[in-house]
Amino acid sequence: MTAWRAAVDEYRSELLELSHGLHADPETSFAEYRAADRVAGLLDARGFRVRKPVAGLDTAFTADYGSGEFVVGLCAEYDALPEVGHACGHNIIAAAGVGAALALAEVADRLGITVRVLGTPAEEIGGGKITMLDAGLFDPLAVALMIHPGPSEVCAPRSLAITDLRVEYTGRAAHAAAAPELGINAADALTVAQVAVGLLRQHLEAGQMVHGIVSSGGAAPNIVPERTTADYNLRATDPESLARLESRIRACFEAGATATGCAVEVVRLSPVYTELSTDEWLTEAYRAAVVGLGREPLTREVERDDVIGSTDMGNVSHRVPSVHPMVALECGDAVNHQAEFAAACASPSADRAVLDGAAALARTAAEAALDGDQRERLLAAVRNRTASGFRRLSNRFFASGGVT
Repeated sequence: MTAWRAAVDEYRSELLELSHGLHADPETSFAEYRAADRVAGLLDARGFRVRKPVAGLDTAFTADYGSGEFVVGLCAEYDALPEVGHACGHNIIAAAGVGAALALAEVADRLGITVRVLGTPAEEIGGGKITMLDAGLFDPLAVALMIHPGPSEVCAPRSLAITDLRVEYTGRAAHAAAAPELGINAADALTVAQVAVGLLRQHLEAGQMVHGIVSSGGAAPNIVPERTTADYNLRATDPESLARLESRIRACFEAGATATGCAVEVVRLSPVYTELSTDEWLTEAYRAAVVGLGREPLTREVERDDVIGSTDMGNVSHRVPSVHPMVALECGDAVNHQAEFAAACASPSADRAVLDGAAALARTAAEAALDGDQRERLLAAVRNRTASGFRRLSNRFFASGGVT
């Protein structure tokens, strides 16, 4: 393991400069122009063949090195969150993915591999990986690998399926004191919907979750609100459970319209993210790699009860053998999506996570390429995938209201 960490350390200054540069200049989903340029530019300077943009996404790219039949995919996320910046540590994800790619490129011919970095925008909302998946950019991959920072070391985390919905009510404005009877109150419609969702929570299935915010609630208290909007995340253990949940939540939204006389429109903001289904052999290879680096992952039993949220890497993992482990930061009591966690993502602990994560991913990929049985298993999956011509439709469970 020390050999892979030493290989990554050859690029230490470039990788940490990349991580810190992304962290200091956060850009949100589908607007990561400078971030994509930073990541792709470093790979281009190191001899990778960069294609940008790809899949119709301005901030997506691929970067390839080598010509072996065994294609190692390394996913680089780089979108940030509104207000709290890189509070999910995507700067670490991108830098670690690049670090693993640079280390593997040094031995690509010996391993018989092609190294492909996929610059995947809009993980937080928008599902960039799903658009790239549907465009076939993951089809040649034998493996798809990435790491994600968090408060705990988790080799096989569980994620939930998710859909993002925006509900908008349209009523009629009026003077709230002089002629309230002429108004149709869109804020009331949203209030009714929120109450209905709150009452529904008692009857949700295990693993189902609902959370939302009011993004527009009216202009002034003396004007009957004509238009209101709210954004909701719906999560469940799998897409089938998510479909059942969505049906019930849409009924709550309709209740608000029925009660007040408002018109209602529900729009899907992202493709549906499925739950993670990571590859067991790759996961155990990664586990051995991080243990070799002195890290202490959670036990397999604890991992099964630990839910990390949702990710569009879930969709990839159902198509390509994948890993999506969590690498621990020293972040005190902070967790992802908090400002305190954002601060930890540019700390010495974060720097170590970049280098350790890169080394562990590189070793995992190399072991898969060198193990004869695993190499054949993974290449056979590529042949079956590409021969079938099958495309997984990102919204196949949800025909209505999709915007991708």
